[in-house]
Amino acid sequence: MCCQPRPDGKEAPMKRVHYIGADTHCKETELAVVTQTGRLTKRERCPTTIPALREAIERVPRPRYLAFEEGPMADWLYRNLLPFLDGITVCEPRRNHLIAKDGDHDDPIDAEKVAQLLRGGYVKAVHHPESFARSVFKHHVGLYHDRVGHRRGEANRIMGYLRRYGVFVQERAFADPAARDKLLSRLPNHGIARSDLVLLWAGYDLAVLQVEEMRKRLIRLARREPQIRRFMKVPGVKWVRASTFFAYIDTPWRFKSKSALWRYMGIGLERRHSGEGPVRLRVPPSVYVNRVLKDMILGAAKSAIAAGDNPFAEQHGRWIDQGVTPRNARRNVARSQAAVMWGMWKNGNVYRPEQVGKALADCAARAPREDR
Repeated sequence: MCCQPRPDGKEAPMKRVHYIGADTHCKETELAVVTQTGRLTKRERCPTTIPALREAIERVPRPRYLAFEEGPMADWLYRNLLPFLDGITVCEPRRNHLIAKDGDHDDPIDAEKVAQLLRGGYVKAVHHPESFARSVFKHHVGLYHDRVGHRRGEANRIMGYLRRYGVFVQERAFADPAARDKLLSRLPNHGIARSDLVLLWAGYDLAVLQVEEMRKRLIRLARREPQIRRFMKVPGVKWVRASTFFAYIDTPWRFKSKSALWRYMGIGLERRHSGEGPVRLRVPPSVYVNRVLKDMILGAAKSAIAAGDNPFAEQHGRWIDQGVTPRNARRNVARSQAAVMWGMWKNGNVYRPEQVGKALADCAARAPREDR
């Protein structure tokens, strides 16, 4: 056991740290406890309920730290178990898989591997809001984006169905129910072919109704947040985009720098260097970033550029004149918008157009070297 100095000059034993790994399922959870030396001290299986988990955790001496992988139950477990631990880490399953995929695989072994990864500091934490209200808001924003994707999928399914009969249209051709009779007449005069299309339209209409209803709720909730209302002043950012940034970032203090924020949002750069070769910069693949935030900020940049008469559109024009590709110029604008919103949140400021670009001094210089 390690020792620490006491006021009288003698050494007193330090408390042994315990790391708990959990492999959670709907019915049962496997727990494994290891010390800071890596010695396994306990295995336990208990029902996946807060009282049962709390009882099992409280049998482990403090200080105790818990880790489990991100999943549908992670937010619920995090908020309810946090008061009984010295720390909780909700970790990224993909990173754990890359590190600990060797060897046997079952629930008790997985729990021990998570505990050992936590002890070694190899887990990548996934952020979760501590406030229940903020968690509900984030879930609502995520569900809204899911419903938008569902509506888009229903529209693509209809367009694909029409192509089977040589009818080529876009979504706007059938978005208005009053215009569908003319489109229906272009199909062969066959009862099944036409009734199937009507059925697909019914699914599309329901998806549109869900999106409209969820958007109204989202805006109603967003109006209660002063920070979201401040984000609305940024060109290219309206209710949905402001709410998405607010919900998924949760707190600006999560990030040590703008570069860390950009990498999390999928618009930052990764360095690649080996041996005597050149240093290469690239945008990380979408699988490693928050794709909802990436789509949101790139869409905001596109809207600001298209609107014109704002500092972000002027930035875009300058980068294009310098020979930056349109794709990289738009990404630079997205970085500028993210930096402005992050700075507003950290400092409690309102949007000031004259401040745009000051936080992005080195971005234009690096952009021409990005990998496409």
